[in-house]
Amino acid sequence: MGTFVTDVPMLYLTKDLFPVFVPLGVVGFYRYLWFVIKLLAFFFYRPMMPKSNPTYRPEYDVTIIVPTIDAGEEFKEAAHSWLVNNPKEIIIITETKMKDALQELANSVDPTRIRVLTVPKANKRLQMVEGIRNTTSEIIVFADDDAIWAPTTLEYILACFEDPNMGGVGTSQTVKSVGRYQTVWEVLAGFRLTIRNIEIAASTHIDGGVCCLSGRTAAYRTCILQDPQFQYEFTHDFWLGKYPLNSGDDKFLTRWMVYHGWNTYIQVCKEAELLSTFKNNWRFVKQVLRWTRNTWRSDFRSMFMERKIWSRHPYVAFTMIDKIFNPITLLSGPISVIVMACQGEFHLPIWDIIISYIVWLMMTRIIKLLPHLFKRPQDIIWVPAFLVFGYYFAIMKIYALFTLHEVGWGTRAGIDQTPAELAQEKEKQQLEQEQMQRDMEKLQYQSDQEATQAAINAAAAAATATQYERPIMSAPMIQRPDSPGSADLIRHFSRQQEQQRQAAAAGRQHVGSSSRRQEGVDDDDQDVYEYNQDDELAQYFAQAEAARANLDPRDSCGFGLRK
Repeated sequence: MGTFVTDVPMLYLTKDLFPVFVPLGVVGFYRYLWFVIKLLAFFFYRPMMPKSNPTYRPEYDVTIIVPTIDAGEEFKEAAHSWLVNNPKEIIIITETKMKDALQELANSVDPTRIRVLTVPKANKRLQMVEGIRNTTSEIIVFADDDAIWAPTTLEYILACFEDPNMGGVGTSQTVKSVGRYQTVWEVLAGFRLTIRNIEIAASTHIDGGVCCLSGRTAAYRTCILQDPQFQYEFTHDFWLGKYPLNSGDDKFLTRWMVYHGWNTYIQVCKEAELLSTFKNNWRFVKQVLRWTRNTWRSDFRSMFMERKIWSRHPYVAFTMIDKIFNPITLLSGPISVIVMACQGEFHLPIWDIIISYIVWLMMTRIIKLLPHLFKRPQDIIWVPAFLVFGYYFAIMKIYALFTLHEVGWGTRAGIDQTPAELAQEKEKQQLEQEQMQRDMEKLQYQSDQEATQAAINAAAAAATATQYERPIMSAPMIQRPDSPGSADLIRHFSRQQEQQRQAAAAGRQHVGSSSRRQEGVDDDDQDVYEYNQDDELAQYFAQAEAARANLDPRDSCGFGLRK
């Protein structure tokens, strides 16, 4: 903030209107205090180290999923870096018309470990789900087609999954130039990534949370993503209930982890650092605009709709609040100085004011970028561009806030939908949901009928069994196999047969013997059969109730809700 009032020149500049600048100075003090807190947390952060005998190994447990439509030559370098990490498999998902080109590209790298799958129309989320459904490993890693990994990336990612509650893991990032030298747009991306790496390391250290596991490379447990509920909501994600979201997949995945109680972690270290290309021209601005809209939408949902972020990661929630007011506090300083200078309310000449203020702003930005400048000191010449872009970005954030209904990708041809297509798709999805509701009601009715019929059949079977099992002198007793009490009955019959043989040997009268059997055997058998009858009947009803309870019509629709 240019209104940080502890600097002597700025005190001299503002002495005529000191009461006016006090509030702005307090805001500036807060901004830099907040930055120092993040910087300290970044220095104390430590990545998780791999174990000597890990639970997960890349060659058995990792599938890399790459949704793409226009992979070029940079894909080869990226794919080779993935293969060095020795994953079980790489799955590329593209649209049908691009399959031949992508298959040829994959075959040029490694036809044995790279598969190419297709979806009818380019849609990143549908492509991701197609890859998920074709995965058989324990861990899924999503990667952009230009994401270049370090040789130890998977090793460090898998180290985090030693925690059984770990759901998602991300990495730090840096810029790989498209050409021989980085353009100003790529340098600006590098500045932003440096600040982001500090922020995500700080939040991970402070409360274990993160605003977003970047989709450029992020790993998740397969069991989470193969949940039908997740896949349905992931592919039916609407803003305000009517604008289908295609981008912002990484934000959705991060929120899903938080809301469903899974932990997340970011490996900020050279061993897991990701090299990625960015737009090296003005189209970088369109990328930033899309990211900004996704951030607004996702943060609003996290804070005000889902709200789990407040209890699980309060520091991250506070950073989201801070981002809401950041454009206002950032613009308040220069606007105030410009307005007062134009009104002639300073005792200094206007050029002295402008030069002093610009020097002050440059000094503060250089301090923020020192971690980046230590690695690339040549980028110091682009600090003025970063200063200008910072204010432009503040205005862009406000513009993005009022255009959240614009959900197009913005930088890729062939995947944005026209308004007519959006309306048609929305109508189709409404019809599908209505049909799904009717199917659910029908299945619920059928399940109730089946459960009732099962209970009736169970009662009838138990009653029939009781009727046939009652001892009759002129007919042999029939025992159902494998029912409880079978062993008791066998012992009982053996005992009775032995008693009969003993009675015959002693020359007892047939009538007396028959009378004793009627008085003794019937009572014993009745006890045994009453036990057997009650036990069997209880089992029938228990099984019927269990079957009814387990019947969920949503499961048969393919998106049963996890309890």
